[in-house]
Amino acid sequence: MKYIHNDVWRFAWPMIIANVTTPLLGLVDAAVLGHLPSPIYLGAVAIGASIFSCIYWSMGFFRMGTTGLVAQAYGARDSKSIIRILFQSIILAIVIGLLLILCAKPVFLLSTTFFQPSSLVSAELASYYFIRIYSAPAVLINFALLGWLIGMHKTRAPLYLMLLANSVNIVLDVFFVMGLGMTATGVALATVCADYLSMGFGLYLVTRVLREQIIQLDFSGIYYKAGFFQLLSVNRHLFFRSLSLLFCFAFFTAQGSRLGDTTLASNAILINFLLLISNGLDGFAHAAEALTGKAVGEKCKTLFKATVRTTGLWSAIMAIFFLLVFYMGGEVIIALLTDIDEIKQEASHYLPWLIALPLVAVWSYWMDGVFIGLARTGVMQNTTIAATLCFFLPIWYLAKPLGNHGLWLAFYAFSFARSALMCASYYLLDKKQKLVVWKNE
Repeated sequence: MKYIHNDVWRFAWPMIIANVTTPLLGLVDAAVLGHLPSPIYLGAVAIGASIFSCIYWSMGFFRMGTTGLVAQAYGARDSKSIIRILFQSIILAIVIGLLLILCAKPVFLLSTTFFQPSSLVSAELASYYFIRIYSAPAVLINFALLGWLIGMHKTRAPLYLMLLANSVNIVLDVFFVMGLGMTATGVALATVCADYLSMGFGLYLVTRVLREQIIQLDFSGIYYKAGFFQLLSVNRHLFFRSLSLLFCFAFFTAQGSRLGDTTLASNAILINFLLLISNGLDGFAHAAEALTGKAVGEKCKTLFKATVRTTGLWSAIMAIFFLLVFYMGGEVIIALLTDIDEIKQEASHYLPWLIALPLVAVWSYWMDGVFIGLARTGVMQNTTIAATLCFFLPIWYLAKPLGNHGLWLAFYAFSFARSALMCASYYLLDKKQKLVVWKNE
């Protein structure tokens, strides 16, 4: 099945490009605010962006859950389910988005208690936060639309959607801050405008796909309770899985800060390397989601197995590529990210921990895609929680005398455990023939 390789890359490269462009937005925010006379504006937006990153990352189930279910319906040629999942996901996104707006004040108070900004930064942060929160419904709807388009095998549409959102955001950033003289409020307003414009464009892309596929709108399925409960179940598992991941990253950062400012800064640089890895590997995870989901919908075991093997192969190749990049050019990249000698030396000291991490973590990214395509998100939830409670926290506690090396050891153990547990779960379910009821089985 040589065409499988083409299909995998047809999905992977647009998502890799889209993921790589996303960090540019943060750089532009830093650039436009960094030229203002006071550092409080940049600090306020940095904290505000962190708050929204935590909120929206935990809501990533709108994208992932929608992709798996739609891909299965697409493979089964079930147009009613395709429409039902789309509208139920949008309705759920609107409801939760409005709830986030209603809960904006307590979330803000909790966040400021955690970050403890100065009074000047806190005032600017409030201006930023209480403007940007109004884009919550649009952001969550965009997640659902993005997942739906990937599930429908429209590989370039998500790229266009993300490029538009980021481009508009960047242009409005410059216009509001440098053109109109606004501060953090300008950055927030730019984000809100970009999110709603992106939502409108996403809805246009969806309607165009529906016309191309000759799928008529049928709203009767919206009230199908069993389908809605399936969507809620899939999303619930993904939510708790995301919370576990968020906890590990936040805990890693918090413990690093207790080891000193230099260690905190060096760890932040190395974690950015890890985010670069995930952006590259996520392209193949997206391919696994859509292609395995379609194979499940068709109940074609041969296609499913070929997809799993091929996405696993290309994920491993990409992981080796990152390993070589960090091995040969890690110190050069560190030097590009900081001019402070103390931080460069510290980051270079802990760089060996990161070099082999792609080969350890790649299998969990790959299996995430496979299990999303299978809509078996309970496995993702359980393995991530188990890796956190049984490996990350105990090993961190036992390795505390090792300082930052112990912290990285715990993170390694978490990544290895998540990969091993997910691969083992897949193997056991496949061996017991409990993945899917295939044709002729």
